[in-house]
Amino acid sequence: MTLRIASWNINSVRIRLELIQRLSTEAHPDILCLQETKVEDALFPLEALKALGYPHIEFSGQKGYNGVAILSKVPLSKPHSMPMAGSDHKRHIAVSLPGGAQLHNFYVPAGGDIPDPVQNPAYDFKLRFVEHMTQWSESLGKKPGKVIILGDFNIAPLPEDVWSHKQLLSVVSHTPAEVERLDALKTSQNWCDVGRHFVPETEKLYSWWSYRNRDWRKSNRGRRLDHIWVTPALQKHLHGFTIISDCRDWVSPSDHVPVMMDIDL
Repeated sequence: MTLRIASWNINSVRIRLELIQRLSTEAHPDILCLQETKVEDALFPLEALKALGYPHIEFSGQKGYNGVAILSKVPLSKPHSMPMAGSDHKRHIAVSLPGGAQLHNFYVPAGGDIPDPVQNPAYDFKLRFVEHMTQWSESLGKKPGKVIILGDFNIAPLPEDVWSHKQLLSVVSHTPAEVERLDALKTSQNWCDVGRHFVPETEKLYSWWSYRNRDWRKSNRGRRLDHIWVTPALQKHLHGFTIISDCRDWVSPSDHVPVMMDIDL
């Protein structure tokens, strides 16, 4: 079974239902993982999303901020969420897919503006969050099997994942402390970064452009904050990867665009 799996920080699922509908019509993802849904579970637009062709939906949210969801055309099983880094933030949800692969949707904290864990508790929380992800990854054991992790990791790890490596070294999302922790997570299971599996590390690759840029295409000051990783057991089953940058031009867009892979499960 070949599945098209996408991840998108939607920046409010209720506000951007029409964008999800358009993505579903134009890109045809079988599974769509959302972050920053910004809605408590009681008000989650479940029926509206089912009407878009996703009968299998799992979600975990809270009022006004955070929140994650998995929308699927194929059955999902064993849904669960992990509290991350001692917080009650709704930033993780996981399911099992047909064939037994595990799918984990993470929303890593943005981390505020000051890259100092003493001065900035939000940055400290971000670093601890990624450390917790690494501990979880290590707990999978030496043979983790078929596992996919994806979401808004809020870290652009490589020099070509940002518009200016030199200028962003002290900007949260590309600081050495964040990159070191994300590298440790990657090394913990020899995760395959699907984006860079298909696009060489020497090429610029972005999934986020600030709302502050009036003409985001012209300035192109982007960052690759959104990721899809798979365990080595799945690497040979990858068939394609796309960043759908045109979504940034849609009406009332998110500042993130979807990242998407095709994989044989």
